[in-house]
Amino acid sequence: MRRHALVPVDDVAAAVAERMDRQRILVEGGHTFAFVLEEAALRYQVGGPEVLAGQLRHLLDIMQLASVSLGVIPATVDRTPRWPVEDFYIFDNAQANVELVSGFLTITQPREIAMYAETFAALAKLAVYGSAARTLMKAALAGIPA
Repeated sequence: MRRHALVPVDDVAAAVAERMDRQRILVEGGHTFAFVLEEAALRYQVGGPEVLAGQLRHLLDIMQLASVSLGVIPATVDRTPRWPVEDFYIFDNAQANVELVSGFLTITQPREIAMYAETFAALAKLAVYGSAARTLMKAALAGIPA
């Protein structure tokens, strides 16, 4: 596994370069990825409008890759069956990582990983994919103030 360098917080250019280097995994090594985002995440301006526009264009690009499935849960979907949960990532049923305000958890117990897999499957069913997801992303991109 490749180790990534730590980048000082105030070195934005180095941080961007490091993140872009990590993107190589999307096209190398025969991996597959499934992502589900809330529609609201398409409008969060962390870093300002230019950063958000770049992120949305990047999502539009990577969702065309055969190795990537990218779904968006529309804001209009009834969330009664599944409330929003913390950010989490599942790695081949071997590990789940959970981002919390107070830290980053690594889950390795199969029973707990299965809970995250069930939650992901339920959220994925609420999402739209393909042209419907692209439409939501393009609407968010068009709504960014100049």
